[in-house]
Amino acid sequence: MANLGTVSSGPLRAAYSTVDGKDLRDFIASAYPFDSPFECGLLRRGFNDVYRLRFADGHSKIARLSSRRARGESNVAYETSLLCHLKASGGDVAAPIPTHTGALSIEVDAAEGRRSLVVFEFLAGDPPGVDAHDTKTMAASLARLHRLAQSYSGPASKYVLDLQHLVSRPLQRLVNHSSVDETLVGRFSAIASDLIARIEATTQLTMVACHGDCHGGNTFMTDAPDGRRVASFFDFDDGGPGYLAYDLAVYLWSSLLQSKDPKLSAEQCERWKCFIDGYCESSPLSSSDFAAIALFVSARHFWFLGEYASRSDEWGSAVLPPGWLRQQVDRLEQWKALDTPPG
Repeated sequence: MANLGTVSSGPLRAAYSTVDGKDLRDFIASAYPFDSPFECGLLRRGFNDVYRLRFADGHSKIARLSSRRARGESNVAYETSLLCHLKASGGDVAAPIPTHTGALSIEVDAAEGRRSLVVFEFLAGDPPGVDAHDTKTMAASLARLHRLAQSYSGPASKYVLDLQHLVSRPLQRLVNHSSVDETLVGRFSAIASDLIARIEATTQLTMVACHGDCHGGNTFMTDAPDGRRVASFFDFDDGGPGYLAYDLAVYLWSSLLQSKDPKLSAEQCERWKCFIDGYCESSPLSSSDFAAIALFVSARHFWFLGEYASRSDEWGSAVLPPGWLRQQVDRLEQWKALDTPPG
């Protein structure tokens, strides 16, 4: 008889699990007031798991199963309440769908522990991409959301997008990663220290309810009945009270990542100008906030690297290879001389 070796006395702990779409469908069907039968299939994995619900009558909804984040507990009470406020105020957002009991989110017992589930309205359309007019419309819509959020009075956010959240804590996750050697620790730490000092020396920065991830991929463009282009926002998971300059810097950061050079191409400069023009035509932007956008590009990159570093148990340590990390610290060194491109 073959020697099967030692058998575990119980299931091993999961760092991450992909919930079966059929099981999630049955769970959603029991909790939500949906009359029409529907299918549930995984749409994409990422910082969260997103499922598309396809109903027999032809319409769709989106279910998002939050991942367990290094930052701590899910922020869905704030996120969903803010979205309801924005929707009721006329904002173009994907609002949450309430359960049978009126709850805007529920907890799912997954293999790794409890995860928050929210079902959202489905947004049609496509991201703005490289279209200049759509980029301008997206920025104007973001400005409108910032204004509408000023009257929000619901549950407070568990997280504030301050320098601790954007730079200091992500730096600690980064330097503790197995791919980061002593040289990289020193370089990343020095850049972060200088960045924090420069931002803290900048006065009169405006605070808003940040979307937190306005790089273009979280906005869908559609045509209104009167022919206007409409930019609708989703994925406020990384939002919270924070710097206006940071919320605008995310778009510039995304553009710079796509550039082969430390600066934007001519086409990217034109889209950036459209982005800033769109925002300013809807809401004022002070010279201090505008100048600080360049600094928050680096803050965004620290946040991004820290998020990846915190996912080693889920994605594997190889997603941050040493050679790639050296490229990132070189990029951050170059961005120290970055000025906000003209709008």
